[in-house]
Amino acid sequence: MSEREKVARAVGIITIAMVASRILGYVRDALLYYIFGQTRITDIYNAAFSIPDFIYMILIGGALSSAFIPVFGGYLAKGEEDEGWQVASIMLNLVVVLMVAAITLGMVFTPQLVHLLVPGFKAGEIDMTVYLTRIMFFQTFFMGLSGVTVGILNSYKHFSTPALGSVLYNLSVVIIGWLFGPRIGIVAFAIGVVVGAVLNFAVQLPPLLRLGIKYRPVLDLSHPGIRQIGVLVFPVLIGLSVSQFNLFVSQNLASGLPSGQLAALRTAQRIMQLPIGIFAVAIGTAIFPTLTEQSARQELGQFRRTFSLGFRAINFLTIPCVAGLIAVGLPAIRLFFQMGKFTPESTLATSVALFYYSFGIIGYAGSQVLNRVYYSLKDTKTPVVVGIATVFLNIVLNIWLVKPMGHSGLALAYSLVGIVNMLVLLFLLRAKLGNIDGHRIASSAIGAVAASLVTGGVAYMVVTWLQNLLGIATKTAQLIAVGGAIAAGVLVYFLLAWVLKLEEFQLVMNLIKKKIGQKKASNIH
Repeated sequence: MSEREKVARAVGIITIAMVASRILGYVRDALLYYIFGQTRITDIYNAAFSIPDFIYMILIGGALSSAFIPVFGGYLAKGEEDEGWQVASIMLNLVVVLMVAAITLGMVFTPQLVHLLVPGFKAGEIDMTVYLTRIMFFQTFFMGLSGVTVGILNSYKHFSTPALGSVLYNLSVVIIGWLFGPRIGIVAFAIGVVVGAVLNFAVQLPPLLRLGIKYRPVLDLSHPGIRQIGVLVFPVLIGLSVSQFNLFVSQNLASGLPSGQLAALRTAQRIMQLPIGIFAVAIGTAIFPTLTEQSARQELGQFRRTFSLGFRAINFLTIPCVAGLIAVGLPAIRLFFQMGKFTPESTLATSVALFYYSFGIIGYAGSQVLNRVYYSLKDTKTPVVVGIATVFLNIVLNIWLVKPMGHSGLALAYSLVGIVNMLVLLFLLRAKLGNIDGHRIASSAIGAVAASLVTGGVAYMVVTWLQNLLGIATKTAQLIAVGGAIAAGVLVYFLLAWVLKLEEFQLVMNLIKKKIGQKKASNIH
């Protein structure tokens, strides 16, 4: 199997699991808003996620995994597996120490942190946020362990079980929220988060045992591999702190807006993250080990081709999503969320935020590959410097736009910062590598944009026509309108991609034909 086929297979596995996880994520959010509506209760729940998520993202989610995989994968690529496991053991032990210390401090200072995060909340709302935050701190410990185990498995190019973990995580929240939400309130969803984190970690253990895990109870911080991770992780730590600070600024300003606006922003952002999570994260995760190996072997020609393929594939798949969300955003939110205590006013507030968030998909999706390119080159400083530069832009845009535009101004600021960040990273990468296949990337993007404009127009006309014909009073009518628009959009986009002869479309079709041919051959034998 060629390297391209291995990447395509990995993308397929991750994408399927991501789709399942995102569907369950939708069910989780829809259930939450069905029971409680977009009210201050759900504002509190969303705010309570912030501090535990901050600790996880800083210590594990991006920092250690981004630095750990290049170092651990480098040992594997050079045939030094025992030394790699020594590094993995030290890293796992260090994570346990760091997580316990951070969670303990977080538990002690939760009230002060919450006051800083959401100053617009009233005293009772602050108390409830503190309570939920302390419950969700327990998930942080198990997610931290998962961060290391997933890094190990991905380095061995084992993607299916880590992807399954995210499915189990959301499934736990759905089941526990559904069973106990009506009885014990919003606390049920916080408990579901903790149970989901435990299962997410537990499912990683069987494949680790099959790999022949070589864990050792050591904490040698002077090991060359650990020191190398330390050098790599520090700039990433700063970069992620910048990213989280951007979110905190938005949340701080949103807490002073009318009740439910913070929840509307969170819902719209999660919808906007769907194509990023399904396509961009899958592609970025799949090509990262390959980029790391090619960088370690100094195969820069192959390295550039892998990056170009990944970046163009992301553009091909996510640019039409921007057009689609703009065209059918409001009808889709009405279909999937407007029920129970989720009102038409909530639908409108969420759809307005989604409109402005949609533009940021291109920037944040592209950054999924670009960041991994820099990390695989063991250059973690460049993304950090760019991130620090854009934080000032984020603050200015948030403060400037929130007054005239309200919560939609915060969404627009988030999108603009993402686009600027991606463009600067792309420009600096070209200066670093000399050639990044820019002509093909630009041609592919222009073709995808042209096809997407037509696609969005067709989807909007179809959904409008079907709504006028069938009305919007029933879920069946809403489903037909949204489903018809999406189907028409997808058909038009791929037809235009074929007419324009976009290389990414040809690649997808060739892979499908090859898989069908392999299946027929296996059936004959």
